[in-house]
Amino acid sequence: MSRLFYFMVLSACICAGAAAAAAETAYVTDNLRLGLHQAADTSDRAFRSLESGQEVEILSRDRNYANVRLPDGTEGFVKATYLVFEKPAKLIVSETQAANEALRKELEEAKAAFADPAATIDSLQAQLAETEAAAQQSAAQVDALTSQVNEFRGHQEQFKYSVPLTWVGGALFVCLLAGFLCGLWWVDFRSRRRHGGIRIY
Repeated sequence: MSRLFYFMVLSACICAGAAAAAAETAYVTDNLRLGLHQAADTSDRAFRSLESGQEVEILSRDRNYANVRLPDGTEGFVKATYLVFEKPAKLIVSETQAANEALRKELEEAKAAFADPAATIDSLQAQLAETEAAAQQSAAQVDALTSQVNEFRGHQEQFKYSVPLTWVGGALFVCLLAGFLCGLWWVDFRSRRRHGGIRIY
């Protein structure tokens, strides 16, 4: 008796293990098709199928059925059990995907819109760099010229009361020439005075 009982328990464990190994994980589908009917109790054939996430306006309802109006104005009756006041996951995902797509397009448009200004900014930055380099070069030239001017001013201050050699040479030449001409005139004057106004050489 005890052996038979152990055999039966062992067989049950083996069968349970096999059944657990054969089991698969599954999910309830979110895609629902709800029939729209003319009859208030939905006993007739549905004349239209409503997809999961379809927006409807509830005109009236009871425990089992609801009279609804679609956005296009179509009216009919559906089972109230399948109406919820929160957006189903399918609609939320669809709206999220649409919003993401819109954001992606806006991002692409923004990138395209800022492409030209970015190129302009790069060009202006390059021009600014060139201008700064030219300004630095000009500043160096100004410093060099300022140094030369200061040097010239120092020389000018040093020789402020001195007479240039060219002026001295010119003055000497003029004096010599004037002295020579005056000497000739004096000799001529004395000769004529001595000889009664007659010029004799």
